[in-house]
Amino acid sequence: MHQLKIKLAKLLYAKSYREGKFTLTSGRESDYYFDCKPTALHPQGAYLIGKILFQLIKNMNPPVQGVGGMTLGADPLVSAVTVVSYLENYPLPGIIVRKKAKGHGTNQFLEGLDNFQRGDQVCVLEDVITTGGSALKACRCIQEAGLKVKAIICILDREEGGRQQIQAQGYELYSVFTREELLTMVKG
Repeated sequence: MHQLKIKLAKLLYAKSYREGKFTLTSGRESDYYFDCKPTALHPQGAYLIGKILFQLIKNMNPPVQGVGGMTLGADPLVSAVTVVSYLENYPLPGIIVRKKAKGHGTNQFLEGLDNFQRGDQVCVLEDVITTGGSALKACRCIQEAGLKVKAIICILDREEGGRQQIQAQGYELYSVFTREELLTMVKG
């Protein structure tokens, strides 16, 4: 898996990592910006993300029955893991949490819920963790639907308090990279 992480780090650095002055979703100022979507929507990036996240999830005990996350950041991550899981003969369905209820038809908050049974264990996927707010909202919605959240897994932990917020709510956070790890793998 180490070689896959090196390849992903290089692709993330090329497509998703920018240095400069940025205002984050949280309103905080930052000297770098990380937008995972260009990498997650790239063919090699989607494969690497799916493979790495799947390997983390597959080894969890008790086993996880699926993955989910908040739209839009988690959409390509969830899709990548579901496809890789099928190819690995360990199929994990996905669930997408809308930012607000649909407003028509079934008026649902979650897409893909029919692929799960009440009480199933789910890993919540997130591209970037800063404060943890988006991931925690996804956890609440998934649990309100009758599923259990096993853990939260992100591509990049900005190490700006999100891990502590997530742990304070009783969840474990796994990250593929921190900023330092990403930069070390690329430059190092």
